[in-house]
Formats: sequence, structure tokens, C-alpha cells
Amino acid sequence: MTSDALHYPYPSSRKVIFAKNGMVAASQPLAAEAGLAVMRGGGNAVDAAVAAAACLTVVEPASNGIGGDAFALIWTRGKLFGLNSSGAAPRAISLEAAAAAGGITRMPRYGWMPVTVPGAPAAWAAMVQRFGSLSLKQVLEPAVDYAENGYPVSPVLGESWERAFHHYRSALDGREFEPWFRTFAPGGSPPGVGEIWRSKDHARTLRLIGESDAETFYRGETARRIDAFSREFNGFLRAEDLAAFQPEWVQPIHVNYRGYDIWELPPNGQGLIALMALNILKGFTFPCEVPADTSHRLIEALKLAFADGLEYIADPSRMSLSAESLLEESYAETRRRMIGERAAEPAAGKPEAGGTVYLAAADAMGNMVSFIQSNYMGFGSGLVVPGTGIALHNRGCGFSLNPGDANCLAPGRKPYHTIIPGFITKDSQALGPFGVMGGFMQPQGHVQVIMNMIDFQLNPQAALDAPRLQWLEKKRVAAEPDFPRHIARALARRGHEIVVSMDQGSFGRGQIILRDPKSGVLSGGTEPRADGTVAAY
Repeated sequence: MTSDALHYPYPSSRKVIFAKNGMVAASQPLAAEAGLAVMRGGGNAVDAAVAAAACLTVVEPASNGIGGDAFALIWTRGKLFGLNSSGAAPRAISLEAAAAAGGITRMPRYGWMPVTVPGAPAAWAAMVQRFGSLSLKQVLEPAVDYAENGYPVSPVLGESWERAFHHYRSALDGREFEPWFRTFAPGGSPPGVGEIWRSKDHARTLRLIGESDAETFYRGETARRIDAFSREFNGFLRAEDLAAFQPEWVQPIHVNYRGYDIWELPPNGQGLIALMALNILKGFTFPCEVPADTSHRLIEALKLAFADGLEYIADPSRMSLSAESLLEESYAETRRRMIGERAAEPAAGKPEAGGTVYLAAADAMGNMVSFIQSNYMGFGSGLVVPGTGIALHNRGCGFSLNPGDANCLAPGRKPYHTIIPGFITKDSQALGPFGVMGGFMQPQGHVQVIMNMIDFQLNPQAALDAPRLQWLEKKRVAAEPDFPRHIARALARRGHEIVVSMDQGSFGRGQIILRDPKSGVLSGGTEPRADGTVAAY
């Protein structure tokens, strides 16, 4: 990895940011600045990350919210810690309940059926309690202020908000969805770019979370409100489900890619897919003499990794194969040999048994945080708990309704989860957090920015600016408009079905912070496809 980008072949939209004392990179400037302000006010990187995350529920509600899940990788005290704060399906739900709904062959996107227990508030509390320097009440103050007093809607957010409004207006039918429109489309329309939006209910809920260390959300007033709303409309989520929830501290998993250790969280998240793809790709030498070879092998490795991931990743208690067995070097070699000169449609292998926001934060003391949270598919389920401002996520949409699948719906079970934070170390020293959000694009984005930094020696900003590919299904691959046309044509000759997509949001939105192990200098990049910024001092 290098601090310049001399052989970066595309014009970079921004310059990489350098700083010494602290840095927060986020997809919304107000959230990044709030995190930095908390850090400068006595907080550390963990406090800053939680402050930015809470702010993002207010200033980027089209991608995440209080009613979603969260994951984190935290480097502190010379060690990497993993946090899985994703919720399980309610105890009252089942395949039989889904069948009773009538005519359902797959989990719906909206309404109560896909609502699982939200984990984000518990993640904030757990992180601050274990590693923070301030109280959760102090850390959430900027978010409370923005919710109470309002903020001007930023450009990318405004576009996403308007699209969601028009979609929900046609897709949502029922009284249970009315609170969403009252909250996010007051006066009958969404706020426009530059228009002030506020939510007093959201502010009150955040204040209660801060004052109670999230207890009120899971075992207090807010939990009772959620329970009452669910019961009113024959939902499945109950106060007992919320009360039983606890975030899980987990052991991160990794592969070594050309001397760098790339870390992800274990399932039920899909970070394993990124690691499987990197494990396959490290057997090749990049950049290739023929440029199309690089893209071809990237696509094929991702397809192989997704075939395995979609087959095996589920609630850990349901997985027939361990993450370790899927990351075996011998298995990676077996999958690597399957990559030929033509595009393929691979199936899952059999080794021996054995809309989302991402942010990064770092401080002068060496603490670094890779954090991601989501409501899934934009605003989530379309349900807003009256009087709270809480948009409930629809993460249960990731469940299968096939009884034979590892990821099959069941009470108390966690679904296959798309949101994943990443982290890089080398020789047991932290280099820093990275991530690219965006549904099933996330592991694809992780692999591409890692290759950009390690194989092509690009700095964090250039690594994010580079045009991306996205495998869609079978042989279909989407390319950004500025992806080189001669390479796209070469891929088409190999059997790939290349489509040029104008939807920049579908290619993910990332943030990266790296620390120079010798000087301690931080370098950061932010997503040009979002409203993001790197706040530093």
C-alpha cells in the first residue's frame, strides 16, 4: 500500500486525507464531523464511531435507523475484537405462520413478517461500555441535537429518500404503514435537497437510549411501544424477544492475502464470501499482462465464493460446514482450478467438513473501529413505531422458506446477513478499517478495494474512486459507466453478459482509514458515490 496513486489510470474525484490525531470517515459529513467533535471532546475512536453511527440514523435515514442491526471490528489494546449485534426472528414466527399468511413462497420485504429483533442500540451501548471513554448519553448528544433541531437534507440522501417515497407509496397498503409517511413524508411529500427535516420522536428515543444505556429499548418504555404496535397489527415481535436480546462478542476470521491479514466477522454475516474470494485470487499474480484477465478472474472467484456462501452461510448453529473449512488452502486451490478462460455458472462445492451505512474511525491512541449498521433495503420494513421515530428493519427478508435450507426461517434463528465490516493488519499491527456497504455488493466491494490497495498500490481514496464491477447472477455482470470499454468488450467475448449500470448506489459506498505503523499518520478515503467526507484533525 502506498500514499500516492501514480499508476492510478482514472481521474480521482478527491485527494486522500492525512491527519495525526484523529479521523472519522462516513457517508454523511454531519455524522463524520459529529464523531470527530466527540473525539476532540475527550472521547476515543469507539465513542466517535458510535456518535457517528447514531447521527447517521438521523442524517441518513434512507439507509439505516435505530430499528436496524449493527456489526463492528474494534482494534484496541493491541487486539482485534468482533461484535455481532444482529437480532433473531421472533419466537412467535414459524414456517407454519408464514404458510398461514397465504400465497407466500418467499419472505416478504415489507410489513411485520420480515421484522427481526433490532440490534443497533445494543451495539452502541456494548461498545461504549466496554471500550469507550464517555457515557452513552454524552456520545448520543449530537444525534439528539440533529433529530431535535433538524438539518438540511444532502444531495444523495435526497435522491434516495424521494425514490423510497414513490416506491413505498405504491408498495405499502395498510394502516400499519401510515406512521412511516407521517414521519418521513410530512405534509405528503419527502423533504427535498437542502430542506430542513427533523423528528422530535426520534430525538426522544435517542435521549432515552442514551440515558438508560439502551435498557429502555429492550426492557422498558420503548420495548412496550414496539410490542403494542406489533400486537395491534398481528405482528410477531414481542417485548419478550427484545428483553432476551444480547449482542455477541465474537472471534474475527481472516485470510492472509499477499502478506496482509484481511479480517471479517464470522457468519451469520457474509464476510466469509470476501475471504473465500481473496483466498482463491491470491493464487494468481496481478496485475495481469492482459488487463481483461484480472477482471475475469475477479468475477469468477466472486461467483465461486457466492455459490458456497449462499449455500452454507446461516445462523452458526445451522451451518453444516465451519468457516475454517471453507477457508482451507486446499479447498481454495480446488476452487481456483475451476476458473478457466470462459465465464462459468458454478455451483457450491463440498470441502471436507471440519441500504446500509459504513463508517471508520481512528484516534491518536491507536484505537480503530470498523462499523456498519443497516435497516436493509433503504428504510426497511415500512413500519415506524408510533411516537418513537423508529423505522423497523426487514432483515428477516434474508430467510429462506425452504425447510431443507440451512438459512430457513425458524423462531429464535438469525438470518443470512449482508452487512460486513472489514479490517487489515500486517505482522500483527493494525493498518486499519475498511468497508463497502450495499447488500450483496458488499463482499464484492471488499475484494475490489483490497485488490486496489494491495495489488495495484492505490491509496485509500483512489481505491474507492476506481470503477467497480458487480456480479448479479449466472453470467450477468454490471459495470459502472466509467469502467474501461475495451476490457468490458473483452469480458463479453469470454462469455460474460456485461451490462452498464447508471445506478451508482448499487455499486456500494465505502470508507477506508489506514495508519502508517512507523509514523502513526492516518490516511483516509471516502466514497465518491455518496455524500461522504473524512473528518480529521
